[in-house]
Amino acid sequence: MTESVETLAAVVKGTIHGDHARTINDANAIEAAGPSSVTFVMNSTQVSRLKDCRAGAVIMDAKIAASFTEPVGFSIIVVADAQAAFQKILPLFRKIRPRPERSISPYSHIHPTARLGPNCHVAAGVVIGEDVVIGSDCDLHPNAVVGAGCRIANDTILHANVVLYHDVVVGSRVIIHSGAVIGADGFGYRFESGRFEKIPQLGTVHIHDDVEIGACATVDRGAIGPTVIGEGTKLDNLVMIGHNCEVGRHNVFASQVGMAGSCRSGDYVRLGGQVGIRDHAQLHTGCTVGAKAGVLKDVPAGETWLGAPATHEMEQKRLVVAMRRLPDMKDQLKDLEKQVAMLMTELEKLKSGSPEDNNGLRAAG
Repeated sequence: MTESVETLAAVVKGTIHGDHARTINDANAIEAAGPSSVTFVMNSTQVSRLKDCRAGAVIMDAKIAASFTEPVGFSIIVVADAQAAFQKILPLFRKIRPRPERSISPYSHIHPTARLGPNCHVAAGVVIGEDVVIGSDCDLHPNAVVGAGCRIANDTILHANVVLYHDVVVGSRVIIHSGAVIGADGFGYRFESGRFEKIPQLGTVHIHDDVEIGACATVDRGAIGPTVIGEGTKLDNLVMIGHNCEVGRHNVFASQVGMAGSCRSGDYVRLGGQVGIRDHAQLHTGCTVGAKAGVLKDVPAGETWLGAPATHEMEQKRLVVAMRRLPDMKDQLKDLEKQVAMLMTELEKLKSGSPEDNNGLRAAG
C-alpha cells in the first residue's frame, strides 16, 4: 500500500511540517527506515538517532518538533502521542492475519463432558479433558492441552502447545503463548531421613482477565490454595512463577524473571529481565526492580531497587561510584604502605641508636 504523508497525518489527526505529498509505502524503525518509510520518535532521548535517519516521514510530538529549527530531509507529522500514532499507522503496511475460522477440528479430542461456548476455534491435536468449561469466542491452537476441570472464560487464546494442568481457572481476554505450562506441581519437598519427600501440590492457578503470558513461561499450582496472576498483568517469555505466589494487577515482568514460592506483589510492579525473587518476599505497589537484581527482602511501595543483593537505587549508585574509585584507591593504598614502611624503618633506627648518640642529639637540641 502507498499513501501520502497528508493521508497518514489525517489518519492520526496530526499536522505536517514539510512535504505533504511525499509518498510512503512502509513503516519501520528509525535505523531501518528508507526514503519511502514512516518512523517515529517516542521521546527526546531518541532524537540523536535521527542524525543518520533516511526516513521519508517521522512522527513526533510538538515539543520534539520545535527542536528542529533547520530544514530536515524528512516530513514531520506532529501528534500528541507518537507511539500511539505509529501503532495506528503500522497496520496500513503490515498484513494482519485474521482469527482462525470458527470450527472444531475432527482431529481434536474433546471429552464428552466438556462444554464449549459458541464461536470457538479448536485446532487439530487439541485435547480437552473431562468436566472442562470453555466460554465463547476462544481460540485453541494446535496441540493445546486443557486438563480436567479447567475453566476458561470468553475471548481467550491458547497458542500452540500450551498446557493447562487440571482445574486451572483462566479469565476473559487472556493470551497464553506457545509452550507455556500453567498449573504444574510446585517445587515443594521435605528432607526426611536423607531423602527429599514430595509435598502434595493440591492447589490450582487462577489467571484473571486481560493477562498475557509469554512463550515457555511457567506458573506453578499452589500447594493448598491458588497461585494468582492478577488482572492485566503481562509476563514475558520464560518467566517462572512459583507455587502460592500472588501477583497483583497490571504487573509487568520481563523475560527470565524467577519468582520463588509464596511471594506477593502489589499492583503496577515492574521487574526487569532476569530478576530473581526469594521465597516469601513482598513487592509492594508501584515498586520497580532493575534487571539481574536479586531480591532477598521486601521492596517498599514506589521504590526502585537494583543490584544483587538488591537495595535502593541510591545505595546502589553510591556502590557503583565507590567501585569505580577502587583502582585509584588501590594505588593510593600502595603509596601509603610505602610511606608507612619508610617511617617504620626510621623509627627502628631511632630506637636502636646508642645513648651517646641520643645525648648528642639532645645536646645539639
